[in-house]
Amino acid sequence: MGAEQTTQQFIVKRIERLNGRIAAMQKQSRSLTQVRIITFVVGMLISGFVFINWGAVPWLVTTVVVFIPFVGSVILHRRVETAVIKWTAWRDLQQMHLARIILEWSALPEPLQMEIEKYHPFAVDVDLLGEFSLHRVLDTAVSDSGRRRLAAWLLETKPDADQILRRQEQVAELVQMAHFRDKLTLNAALMTELAGERVPGEKLIAWLETPAERAELKRWTLLLGINALFTAALFVFGSLNLIPSIWWVSLVIYAVLYVVKGLPLTDTMFNDALFLQNSLETLNSVFRFLESWRYGRSAQIASLCQPFLDPTKKPSDHMRRVSRLMIGVGMRMNPFVGLLLNAVVPWDLFFAYRLALCKVDLRTQLPDWMDRWFELEALSSLATYADLNADSVVMPKLETAVSVQFNAQQLGHPLIKAADRVCNDFQVNQAGSVMIITGSNMAGKSSFLRTVGINLVLAYAGGVVVAHSFSTSFFRLFASIRVQDSLTDGYSFFYAEVRRLAQLLDALQAEEERPLYFLIDEIFRGTNNRERLLGSQAYIAEVAQGQGVGIVATHDLELVHLADERSTIRNYHFRDGVENGRMVFDYKLHQGPCPTTNALKIMRLAGLPISEELD
Repeated sequence: MGAEQTTQQFIVKRIERLNGRIAAMQKQSRSLTQVRIITFVVGMLISGFVFINWGAVPWLVTTVVVFIPFVGSVILHRRVETAVIKWTAWRDLQQMHLARIILEWSALPEPLQMEIEKYHPFAVDVDLLGEFSLHRVLDTAVSDSGRRRLAAWLLETKPDADQILRRQEQVAELVQMAHFRDKLTLNAALMTELAGERVPGEKLIAWLETPAERAELKRWTLLLGINALFTAALFVFGSLNLIPSIWWVSLVIYAVLYVVKGLPLTDTMFNDALFLQNSLETLNSVFRFLESWRYGRSAQIASLCQPFLDPTKKPSDHMRRVSRLMIGVGMRMNPFVGLLLNAVVPWDLFFAYRLALCKVDLRTQLPDWMDRWFELEALSSLATYADLNADSVVMPKLETAVSVQFNAQQLGHPLIKAADRVCNDFQVNQAGSVMIITGSNMAGKSSFLRTVGINLVLAYAGGVVVAHSFSTSFFRLFASIRVQDSLTDGYSFFYAEVRRLAQLLDALQAEEERPLYFLIDEIFRGTNNRERLLGSQAYIAEVAQGQGVGIVATHDLELVHLADERSTIRNYHFRDGVENGRMVFDYKLHQGPCPTTNALKIMRLAGLPISEELD
């Protein structure tokens, strides 16, 4: 039994246990609802009876006593309801994991809405974004920024080798931290639910970028503070008859300055302080989790989370500072108390200045906290995929030296269910190599091109690939598989294809350190047979001279003769057959040109009139 089946069965059993626990707690919750009603009604009856017969004092004592069971049932009921929410969220997360294993698309989160660069060299061709895409299968991030970061890794056209190797180490550690990954997701989900936005913290970051007016607040806090002390001294000396009672003059000056300068600087203080506190409390569910986790031997993840562990920079310290600030701000919310406090000292100015200091400090800290959280979400997406598909994936070996090397054993497509997936061995180790793949319709040519491309994308993102072994040098990837015409730009299909192939040729001939790995499906399919053949022969001969390697899938069997002219061109094919009146395919890659075609077979099986002489 494979590890994937074991993982799938384990998750199914876990979901069944969670469903049983949730059902039991829901039953307990319904019982506690009845207990609450009964204890409340009984308490009211006893309380009313005592009041009518023995008066107010016995009634008060009795009421306190008889309502203790009601209060206890309310507290217990809330705990049970909270537990139901927690375990339901945990169950839903496990169901999401199961959906990723079996590729149940309808159960996955909605795909990321993100515009792709119009002429991106491979994004559309290998299904990176969209409804049935690699990103949707991988993506476990809750925040939009975490989801977009994962997408950016997949779409990167010039991946940095050092970053990828470090990312591989981080993913490898996170694979062993399943509980950490799940709790991070659950805390983030709870946080976004409370915040009502997919990226809590973006509004806070925008607010932090607004001017803090720290210098002006400091200046007027000191000036009016000195004025307040001077006024108090004049009042004391005047009360002792040591000087004339002129303290009121200083108080008037203080009041005028406060109204003219102080009030404009503090008019939004309460709203700002409340916004800051609420925002940090919302983010704190994730940040507190990252602070409290024991990372043990996970050195790479501990390093990534270092700002959450630094005693001088922890988010919880800022949260406590803001809470103390809110105590001072809250004291002046009573109009009378606020007037009295500000009449004695520049209370509002002082706390507005403290708020500005928090704002300046957070301006440097919060973006880093958020960035590391988004990084963790993207890394966890890659690690979760690796963990859920442990039996069919491997961490690729990446050769940093500039070379042409691609070796894969049992290479498979991650968007095909494991039970239906057919894997192939494939390798290329010479610059200028072009593999021409022929074969019948539906035999697997296009899927194989996407298999190669999508696994290269996974490798360069820092994740695992669907293979038993996989080693590759760093290539620039370019694909011409899913070319579409453009009515808005006035392009026909053929012209769009020509433009795409011209871009590929430009990329191949560009002075770049890394070689190009190109994937072409049905070259020049938008024109007639003769011109397609002539154009294809010339194009393949040209790309075979470049600093790159590639695969060309085609129906044109005449192109296989190019291998006789150039040693760097090799032929492969996919086979088909007919069994019991149905087309069958083995989806295995074979060396050499395809010996058969199946277009006429498909037409005949569909009931179309085909002459026997054409066979």
